[in-house]
Amino acid sequence: MGEQSSNGAAKRTKRAGVARGRTASTTPRRSATKGAAPPAATRAKRPESRTALVRRARRINRELAEVYPYAHPELDFEDSFQLLVATVLSAQTTDLRVNQTTPALFAAYPTPEDLAAADPAQVEEVIRPTGFFRAKTKSIIGLSVALRDDFGGEVPGTLEELVRLPGVGRKTAFVVLGNAFGRPGITVDTHFGRLVRRWKWTEETDPDKVEAAVGALFPKSDWTMLSHRVIFHGRRICHARKPACGACPIAPLCPAYGEGETDPDKAAKLLKYEKGGHPGQRLRPPQSYLDAGGRPAPPLGAAPGAAG
Repeated sequence: MGEQSSNGAAKRTKRAGVARGRTASTTPRRSATKGAAPPAATRAKRPESRTALVRRARRINRELAEVYPYAHPELDFEDSFQLLVATVLSAQTTDLRVNQTTPALFAAYPTPEDLAAADPAQVEEVIRPTGFFRAKTKSIIGLSVALRDDFGGEVPGTLEELVRLPGVGRKTAFVVLGNAFGRPGITVDTHFGRLVRRWKWTEETDPDKVEAAVGALFPKSDWTMLSHRVIFHGRRICHARKPACGACPIAPLCPAYGEGETDPDKAAKLLKYEKGGHPGQRLRPPQSYLDAGGRPAPPLGAAPGAAG
């Protein structure tokens, strides 16, 4: 009887050691290119309390801050007017394509007064690469007229005034407020909405409700940078169709782990922009991004690899 007990204890010890080794080998390192998380099936299934959700959400934000210390708005701009116009143009296209298009636009129409008086046909031709160019031309000329006539040629610094401008909704307004005026706001684009639902921060799909639900999890002072970090992560690692789960630094905190590629080597091949060694979206990115190894995007029409 004593011998059987000793054998049983030895077997249990061996199994525990194997389990610990397996868990250790699949715990992600603090890197955006290696590691994976334990299968979702091994995690507790009990409902998450509100307190636990807030703690997990804030921990994800802290982890993303370490992975993307250089997170920034990925539209090129020099002032609030340029940012406003670029954000309107970014609908249904990439920031890269907008950045490749706006140099010619702002060279021809540097002020709201210039764009307000522009020939729509000529503006359409300039912004054609961004898609939906007729509707966008109407919006950016319309908002320029409003800025000229109602705001003395200056971009207003309040949400209420910004959303009165043609083509400007809450998402665009918060981009401008957060990045041109330093006023906190949450930018709910497609990446942001997709990730916060994957992370179970909210199940809402309406952008205004997503904004309210996520905003309640964080202090206002975190909102703008949180938006940049989540969007950076969505573009680089947590993709819509094939997230790189095995290369994700927050995999242990993610309820959706396993929806994408979990093999670290295969996942690493899915990484985009600087995480995958590719140029970013801005032609003129911040110095902090360049210092971290990021490369600027090439101008419109340039040969691949032409960027610095």
